[in-house]
Amino acid sequence: MRKREYDEDDVRVRPGKGSRPRTRIRPAHEDAVEGFVVAVDRGRYTTLVEPERHKGSAQKRKQQPQRRLVVAMKSRELGRKGIVVGDRVALVGDVSGRPDTLARVVRVEPRTSMLRRSADDTEDTDGIERPVVANADQLVIVTALADPPPRPRMIDRILVAAFDAEIDALLCLTKSDLAPPDNLVALYDPLGVAHVVVHKGGSLDELRDHLTGRISVLVGHSGVGKSTLVNALVPDANRAVSQVNAVTGRGRHTSTSAVALELPEGGWIIDTPGVRSFGLAHVAVETVLAAFPDLNEVTVNCPKGCTHLGDGCALDAWVAAGNSYPARLESLRRLLSSREGTSDDTTPSHQAD
Repeated sequence: MRKREYDEDDVRVRPGKGSRPRTRIRPAHEDAVEGFVVAVDRGRYTTLVEPERHKGSAQKRKQQPQRRLVVAMKSRELGRKGIVVGDRVALVGDVSGRPDTLARVVRVEPRTSMLRRSADDTEDTDGIERPVVANADQLVIVTALADPPPRPRMIDRILVAAFDAEIDALLCLTKSDLAPPDNLVALYDPLGVAHVVVHKGGSLDELRDHLTGRISVLVGHSGVGKSTLVNALVPDANRAVSQVNAVTGRGRHTSTSAVALELPEGGWIIDTPGVRSFGLAHVAVETVLAAFPDLNEVTVNCPKGCTHLGDGCALDAWVAAGNSYPARLESLRRLLSSREGTSDDTTPSHQAD
């Protein structure tokens, strides 16, 4: 009896795992619509979707979906990629914005900026970055002149975060009816930081001029009147407000999550929860020095390993020779010291009460 000849039909293919080759090719999602993340809540992202601009008759344009809020979840293909308020994302699925519908975020568009903070340096030195908001072009540091008193070291640390994110900084001083702003303004004049002064019931026109047409993130510790400002700038914001604790002198966290609010005059403000610390473990010394170009170039003459805070620093001789203002060097060293994890409640000795 002749032996049977074998062909490819006789090859046994093991079914199940491994029978289909895996691919890294992801769908392009060319039909995705663009959304602007205005709020984040426990894995759900509220995004603003603008109406698409289609050519055609007025009747067809009228039938196009109007501006709407769409709630979405992150798709698995994004992995651990974080999404924060201010992100521009691509959405697929049900993007109608109807109640009880859920779209999917399939792509996060490239960011123009990212404001970050580390964990509280006094409690956690892991240096892990915590993204705050994306795509902002201005950071508004809101601080009260009294009740609670200003905390310059906190302001310094937030300024460093602004330098790191390469966004403009604006100092907004509230409660000027309780204390004069002169001393605090003089402290930050050498840094060239713009400032506005407001008081209860006063005009906000100057502040609006700085905010109009921009994406601004408001940051400050609790009780400084940040939510009150937001409610005045955006009448239908309805952000919760509270009083400062009479015993501790601290405010309570009335805003529990970041939210982007559109200004009537154009532009956006992103209100963030009140913070009591602003970790900077992720910020390099070189980032702070880069914000002082008149001093940075001199540091090449410093001894190896110089921290620019102690004796032997070349900056001392440079300033003593009249090449720069002593106040500039003092400001630089104050910001460099703010990276070291010292309590944000510390007030510089030269700061008047």
